[in-house]
Amino acid sequence: MAPYAAEDSQDGGGAGTGTGRRRAARYAVPAAVIGVAAATIGLVPALADSGDPDLPKTTAQELLRKIAASDTEQLSGTVKIHTDLGLPSLGGGAAGMLGGAGGGEGGGEGPSSADPKAKLTELATGTHTLRVAADGPDRQKLSILEDAAEYSVIHNGSDVWAYDSKSNEAYHAKDTGRHDAAGDRAKQREDELPATPKELTDEILKASGDTTSFSVDGTSQVAGRDAYRLQIKPKQSGSTVGAITIAVDAKTGTPLKFTLTPASGGAAVVDAGFTSVDFGKPAASTFDFKPAKGTKVTEADELKGKELKDHELPGKGERPGDHPQRAPKGAEGVEGAEGLKVIGEGWTSIAELKLPEGAGLAGGGAAKGDVPADAQKFLDSLGDRVKGDFGTGTVYSTRLVNVLITEDGKAYAGAVTKEALVKAAEAR
Repeated sequence: MAPYAAEDSQDGGGAGTGTGRRRAARYAVPAAVIGVAAATIGLVPALADSGDPDLPKTTAQELLRKIAASDTEQLSGTVKIHTDLGLPSLGGGAAGMLGGAGGGEGGGEGPSSADPKAKLTELATGTHTLRVAADGPDRQKLSILEDAAEYSVIHNGSDVWAYDSKSNEAYHAKDTGRHDAAGDRAKQREDELPATPKELTDEILKASGDTTSFSVDGTSQVAGRDAYRLQIKPKQSGSTVGAITIAVDAKTGTPLKFTLTPASGGAAVVDAGFTSVDFGKPAASTFDFKPAKGTKVTEADELKGKELKDHELPGKGERPGDHPQRAPKGAEGVEGAEGLKVIGEGWTSIAELKLPEGAGLAGGGAAKGDVPADAQKFLDSLGDRVKGDFGTGTVYSTRLVNVLITEDGKAYAGAVTKEALVKAAEAR
C-alpha cells in the first residue's frame, strides 16, 4: 500500500491529504500507536547503528515517496525485539489475583499453546530474538527464538501453520481470503500484527494527517546498509509520543529500523530494526511445514464454535445481520464499535467507551464490588485517583498509553497525558 501520498507536503498538510484521510486520522493515529506499542512487535538491533554515510541530500517528501514506492517482497533476516511500556510485572501472585489471566475459560488463552493470538502478545514486553522471511504476499515466516525452543508462524499459500517446539503443539488455519467467520477473524488478527519495520511504518504513516510533521534527521547504517533517518513528530501538545524515527534503506526504500520515543524522555518505548537482512529470494523450503508424528494439532475450525458462542449466535429465526451489535469489536472498524466515541483528532485523539456491567475494573461503579479485595488493592496501587466534574476515577499509566476509568463506568484511553484524559472526561 502507499502509506503517504507522494504529493503531500513535508509537514503533512498539503493538498494530497484528503478529507477521508483526515477523518481516518481522527482515530487511526492512537489506534496505530497503541497497537504497535502494546500488542505487537518492536524490533531493535543487537548492536547500535554504526557510521554516518555520506548520501545524496533528500527531503522528507522525497523519502516518503521512496517508502510508498518500495516494492520489496522478498527478504530474510534476524531481528531483536524490545518493548518498554513501563508496565509492572503481572506474573505470579498478581496474575492470580486478577483471575489468572491467560488461563482457562475467558482468560484469553487458546486451547493450544501454538495459537498465535496468545503467543504473539508475549512480544509486547521484554527482549526477544526473531528470524523473519518473506517471498511475496503468499509466503511469510516469523520465528521467535527462545532458550532451547522455537515458535514459528508460517504462511504458505492457503495454509497458515504455527508451531511451538517447547510443547510440541501446532495450530493450523486455512487462508481462504474470508473474514466473516470466527476462524477467519482469528486469521485476520494474525495478519494485523506488524512483524517488520515496514509494517510498523505503514501503520503510522497511513494514519498521519495535518497533525504531523516530517523531517530528515541525517543518515545512519543499519544491518550494514546505508539509510536515511525520517523523523515524525506530533504537532499537537498533550500527546505522550515524542518522536518516531525510521531508518529507510537508501537503495530499496524499505524501512530497516523503527524507534518510538515518549515525550517524557528516556529509553524508547518501541525500537525496531534488523540486525541482518538479505533482499534475495528465500529458499522455498523455508516455508515448508509438516507436523511430525506425535505433534498435537489444533485446527482453527475447531475453535469456531467457541468463538461464535462468545459473540452470541443468532436465535431461532434470526439472521446474523439482525443484531449488528453482536459483531466482535473491530469487525467494522473503530468507529463502528458499540458504545465507542472518539474525542479530538490526530495524536491527541481519545477513545471513550462505556464499560459493560461487571467489568471488574477499579473505579467502575457497581462493578467494583465484583473484584476480590486483594485484586482491588492491587489495581488501586497501579493507578492514580483523580477528581473532576465527572466525579472520581482512576488513571492507569504506561510510558505511552494512559487510561482513565471513572466511577460511572466509562473508560477514556489514548496516547495522551493524564491531564488530557481528565479534561476530556470533564467535557462530556
